[in-house]
Amino acid sequence: MDFLQLGSYTFSSRLILGTGKFSNTALMLEAVRASGAQLVTVALRRFNREQLSDDLFGPLKQLPGITLMPNTSGASTAAEAVRAAQISRELSGSPFIKVEIHPNPQHLMPDPIETYEACRILAKEGFLVMPYIAADPVLAKRLEEVGCISVMPLGSAIGSGQGLATAEMLNIIIRESNIPVIVDAGLRSPSEASLAMEMGCEAVLINSAVAVSDNPPEMAEAFAEAVAAGRKAFKAGLMPKSSSAKATSPLTAFLGAKV
Repeated sequence: MDFLQLGSYTFSSRLILGTGKFSNTALMLEAVRASGAQLVTVALRRFNREQLSDDLFGPLKQLPGITLMPNTSGASTAAEAVRAAQISRELSGSPFIKVEIHPNPQHLMPDPIETYEACRILAKEGFLVMPYIAADPVLAKRLEEVGCISVMPLGSAIGSGQGLATAEMLNIIIRESNIPVIVDAGLRSPSEASLAMEMGCEAVLINSAVAVSDNPPEMAEAFAEAVAAGRKAFKAGLMPKSSSAKATSPLTAFLGAKV
C-alpha cells in the first residue's frame, strides 16, 4: 500500500477534508464519509459542547476511522494560535494541529512571522504541527527545521477557487522539502487536485470546493478519485515534455519494402 506518513501516523487516503462552510452538519458528515478522508480539520470555535447545534467535534468523533486535526483559524498572533492549540489538544486528545494565522480578513494571507513563532513553540511542546503558509520555499524550509511534520502552502487564496496559481513556487518547495508538502486552499476542481498530486504533493486539503458545491458528497467522492489518480500518475512517471512532435510509430519504413 502507498501510505501517507505524517509523524508516526499513517493514512491510506491522501485527501484531507475541511469542515467549514457546509450548510448543515448532516451534509458535512455525509461528505466526509463519501470522501474517504481519514484526517479531518475542524476549527476550535466549532468545539461547542454547550451549544450542540454549533458543535462539529461531537459528531465527527462518532465517525469511524477519522483522526481530527484541530486548526487555529481565527488566531491573528502566535500567542493566540498557541493557546488555541493547547485548548484543542485538551478537548480532542489529538496531537495534530493545523497552524493557521491570518490577521487580515480582507485577503486571509497567512502571517509568516507569527506562523513561524507559533510552530517553533508547538513543535517543542510535542504537537504534530502542520502550518498553512504562503508558497514560500524559504519559510517552508525553516518550518521543516523547527520540527513541523509537513508544510501546507496555498495553491491560491482561501476560498478563491483560483487553483494552482502558485505552481512555480510549489515545485521548488516540493523539490527541496524532506517532509510532506500538502496543498491547502484555492483549489476549485478535482482536476486541479490531481495536478497537485502529479507535481509530487503528498496530499491536498479541500474545503470550499466541496462545501459550496451543488452536491457536496458527490464532489467529495470526485476529489477522492482525482487525488488517487494523480498520485498513481506521479508514481508511474509522467512522460517528458517535448518542444516538437514525435511520432508514436514510424511512418515510412514499410513503404519502401518490396511486396
